[in-house]
Amino acid sequence: MLNRLFFKPIDNAPLIVFRWLFGLLIFLESVGAIVTGWVRVNMVEPSFSFTFIEFEWLNVLLGPQMYAFYAVMGVFGLMVMFGWFYRFAMMAFTVMWTITYLMQKTSYNNHYYLLILICIIMCFLPAHHYGSMDVRLKRVRSRHHMFNWHRWSLILMMAIAYVYGSIAKIYPDWLDATFIRRAFTNRYDTPWLRELFNDSTFHYFIAYSGIAFDLLIVPALLWKRTRLFAVIASFVFHLFNSAVFQIGIFPYLSLAFLLFFYPPNTIRRKILPSKPPSMFTRTLVPKHASFVKGFVISFFIVQLILPVRHHVINSNVFWSEEGHRMSWRMMLRSKSGYIHYTVIDVETNERIPIRLEDHLTPKQVRGLATHPDMIWQFAQYIKKHHAEKDRDVAVYANAMVSLNGRPKKPLIDVDVDLSSEPWRRYSAQPWITKKYD
Repeated sequence: MLNRLFFKPIDNAPLIVFRWLFGLLIFLESVGAIVTGWVRVNMVEPSFSFTFIEFEWLNVLLGPQMYAFYAVMGVFGLMVMFGWFYRFAMMAFTVMWTITYLMQKTSYNNHYYLLILICIIMCFLPAHHYGSMDVRLKRVRSRHHMFNWHRWSLILMMAIAYVYGSIAKIYPDWLDATFIRRAFTNRYDTPWLRELFNDSTFHYFIAYSGIAFDLLIVPALLWKRTRLFAVIASFVFHLFNSAVFQIGIFPYLSLAFLLFFYPPNTIRRKILPSKPPSMFTRTLVPKHASFVKGFVISFFIVQLILPVRHHVINSNVFWSEEGHRMSWRMMLRSKSGYIHYTVIDVETNERIPIRLEDHLTPKQVRGLATHPDMIWQFAQYIKKHHAEKDRDVAVYANAMVSLNGRPKKPLIDVDVDLSSEPWRRYSAQPWITKKYD
């Protein structure tokens, strides 16, 4: 039964069309990051970047060379789209995109992480066996089928992101529309838009329709009777998010996934009418079937565990941010605050002044106060910076933070020398306060 679930052959038309769209979108994401100034702000201007912890060595890549880095990723995107050296291009893009993801957290976005996971899956899919340069150049044989697991792995990946996103919204500040009110009020100057976005009924509609959409969209797309309504809802939901929040390619990538919810033969007839149908009807079990099943199952077990890891950490994820990343906790809270560091020479007890602006960009300064891991990383940076001058220092931080409009409260224990604290990977950091209400 498991072999049939994995290796039943189906028409590969959805995968072929998706490859065209996917390649185009990752090309636009890469080139768009250059054109809009995203690369400049996050990768060129900073002399220090808040990388993922233990990936600080990636700071050596910062600088103008990141323009070329993103341009090369754009080229790989086009190669994926046209199916030219597809495997190489897909794997190269995956590695490079993962590097850029690990390089900075100042502009963190769950969608960047989702793209890594989709890229990993796409590396293993035979998306270049039809309608590609690889076929035309006889680098691979033309095929008209794919396996069932190719389709369902992509559907399952999106389902995990949607369902966990829905579950994460079930908390008081979402249910009473506190966060939505802060996100939408006074967002536009146009009178009718301003009136709509300031309306409390609209806030509750967005809050509860968001929960319902994320929870139900995949089942609704899979069921033929509700599919048309779900497709319409998908277009409305994602185009609205694109217009209001300007979140890059994610809304359009989500719409591209609609291809996999229709019967593969339907996609072939409607979009690729000249493509021959798949002629296989029996299960085709490859020699490496055991490896494929083990890899796919292991991959998705990890995806099911990572989003709930914050439950084993003795802290509140909204306040401490521990377990926030890679968990589909998308646009759930707003935090603001300020921070200043106290740097003391250990030998002389002299207080050493420090200006954040001398080391960080304005965007980094704005994000620093509300993220404990970044606060800790900058303390390590200060320690190292003074060590290069043969000076041993202690570094203390005073961060006052507001969560979803509440009064500001201290985020960090001001009596702890953060530069001497280790980073605890699997437990709560004891120097983060517990004052979230």
